Amino acid sequence: MAKKVAVIGAGVSGLSSIKCCLDEDLEPTCFERSNDIGGLWKFTESSKDGMTRVYKSLVTNVCKEMSCYSDFPFQEDYPNFMNHEKFWDYLQEFAEHFDLLKYIQFKTTVCSITKRPDFFTTGQWDVVTETEGKQNRAVFDAVMVCTGHFLNPHLPLEAFPGIHKFKGQILHSQEYKIPEVFQGKRVLVIGLGNTGGDVAVELSRTAAQVLLSTRTGTWVFGRSSDWGYPYNMMVTRRCYSFIAQVLPSRFLNWIQERKLNKRFNHEDYGLSITKGKQAKFIVNDELPSCILCGSITIKTSVMEFTETSAVFEDRTVEENIDVVIFTTGYTFSFPFFEEPLKSLCTKKIFLYKNVFPLNLERATLAIIGLLSLKGSILSGTELQARWATRVFKGLCQIPPSQKLMMEATKKEQLIKRGVIKDSNKDKLDYIAYMDDIAACIGTKPSIPLLFLKDPRLAWEVFFGPCTPYQYRLVGPGKWDGARNAILTQWDRTLKPLKTRIVPDSSKPASKSHYLKTWGAPVLLASLLLICKYSFFLKLVRDKLQDRMSPYLVSLWRG
Repeated sequence: MAKKVAVIGAGVSGLSSIKCCLDEDLEPTCFERSNDIGGLWKFTESSKDGMTRVYKSLVTNVCKEMSCYSDFPFQEDYPNFMNHEKFWDYLQEFAEHFDLLKYIQFKTTVCSITKRPDFFTTGQWDVVTETEGKQNRAVFDAVMVCTGHFLNPHLPLEAFPGIHKFKGQILHSQEYKIPEVFQGKRVLVIGLGNTGGDVAVELSRTAAQVLLSTRTGTWVFGRSSDWGYPYNMMVTRRCYSFIAQVLPSRFLNWIQERKLNKRFNHEDYGLSITKGKQAKFIVNDELPSCILCGSITIKTSVMEFTETSAVFEDRTVEENIDVVIFTTGYTFSFPFFEEPLKSLCTKKIFLYKNVFPLNLERATLAIIGLLSLKGSILSGTELQARWATRVFKGLCQIPPSQKLMMEATKKEQLIKRGVIKDSNKDKLDYIAYMDDIAACIGTKPSIPLLFLKDPRLAWEVFFGPCTPYQYRLVGPGKWDGARNAILTQWDRTLKPLKTRIVPDSSKPASKSHYLKTWGAPVLLASLLLICKYSFFLKLVRDKLQDRMSPYLVSLWRG
């Protein structure tokens, strides 16, 4: 059984990994190469240390109730979406509350992590670190790598003919901090992800003109949804997840696209998805307005560069470009591993549930945070860490490595031959992934059982937002405050908005009152029937898929 655990990195996932080790009576030692916690959330004026940091104006995309540690809610007066300073304050509060700082060795770089000669029987690792020029070696029973996605800037210059002739400034978004240095310049932003949209919008206030180039287009969500509530809380619900399992995906996509186009027509704004390309989504409240006002111009892919201009795929030319900013993402790597482990860990297909490398005889290495999720990464990494520490202790088991490796290798071959799609490049469904990991731990809530024991709580769990507290209701790591946190989550959501008190007006009883009164027993009966007739539901879904698909295609074309 593992006892001493090395945690690499003291960012969002590193902090939760330290705490999870302590929860399981393990002995964590965290190595952090910078001088503070927070990882990329610790803002610095420059990127001279080579670490990826947030830009100064960054605001979170996931609201506070959906993106907190599951037993440590944000303070009620914190805004629902916060700047990097406020979010870093929360991380500091978390670290101090659970007394995590004493387990972190700052300004310490991990040089190498290698299996010990007796790894097959002990599962132990040799970890070599360097602090102020002095190297240290220690033996650990397990390792949690929490270095995340954002390590090495991906700058694909070779994909842009003529870029080396371009005389203007070229930089990656990792180097972007503030917009003032681009005052009065014509800026081309390449890549329309969340960062590309944010950088383009901010630059539009100071630059002479911003051009935003995209290969595929994207769907644009706002942070607020119907009635002004946080979008994440309105859509990330178990009831919707259940509906998605029953109804055909094409029908659901059609509904979603109609709703998004109701806010603004993506095709009119040059943002619609290129035919044949996979759908992408970003969160940006201001991009449509900037396009409408002309401060941002949407362009197609860049075909080539000249000394001062860019030629696009539609044969249009933009002259006198001063700056090109690549928001083309990052590549992740594990320089402290030896081959073949180094290469294998970069392929998600060879990570069991995105956590455990498949080629190891002993499950004593966990990759925490190498995750693309349709929701809060913080919540996902915390659940990964809870699972990993229990696997280290032998309280949870994973299948034999040989079996997993054989299945993954076979799947990789099928992907290369084009027989199946590589789903590892897609973002994972939030509730499905969280429930999958929670089931491994024993912390997935049972909705039917919850309706029998606590109908009020069950109503909120099934029909309300799937907040992280749901995974603290039962099983290992159960938190006594989870129930109250769920029942008061809307209070904390609305609290920072109540800065001007408006006298209450008398309102008639709403339909929601009657739903809350009668909905629980009706839903319980429905769920029991669903469990009994799951085969029938699958049959109905398949039939609906066959019947609706041609209808929707004809309706869409018409």
